[in-house]
Amino acid sequence: MALTSRGYSGPQLGSLRALAFALGLLALMTVRPLSAADVTVIMDQARLLRLPDRVATIVIGNPMIADASLQPGGMLVLTGKGYGVTNLVVLDRAGNVLMERSVEVKGPRTDVVVMYRGIERETYSCAPMCQRQIVIGDSAVFFDTGIQQATGRNGIATGAPPPAAK
Repeated sequence: MALTSRGYSGPQLGSLRALAFALGLLALMTVRPLSAADVTVIMDQARLLRLPDRVATIVIGNPMIADASLQPGGMLVLTGKGYGVTNLVVLDRAGNVLMERSVEVKGPRTDVVVMYRGIERETYSCAPMCQRQIVIGDSAVFFDTGIQQATGRNGIATGAPPPAAK
């Protein structure tokens, strides 16, 4: 149905057009919110998804946001690697799409304290005591120091000699 000026005065026609526009927007919003993701993963955590039968290929749109690993029994391990939204596409051997989902990776929700010192940011995991947490977006010195300490500790745990002091 097209809106015409036939039988309506200027103010009435304007009101009808505004109403039609508002109803159109409402219909778009009720179909699916723009920010909603099919799958939500917390950064640095894994989530299990059951896949359809006959899976041959898994595609992650942006591997800097999420990583996927196919496991026996049709299970997929989806790991959050960086903040943002990407997509997951699952294909069969013929290239047919079996499943497509949007994936959103968010930061931790509880027991986290973020401290700002001017523009410098530091993140701490406080469960139950506050300890440094390496989080994308922290100041470079804080982040790099945490990475060096974690790398050194992991190396020692695997039998590597301790890093030389600087």
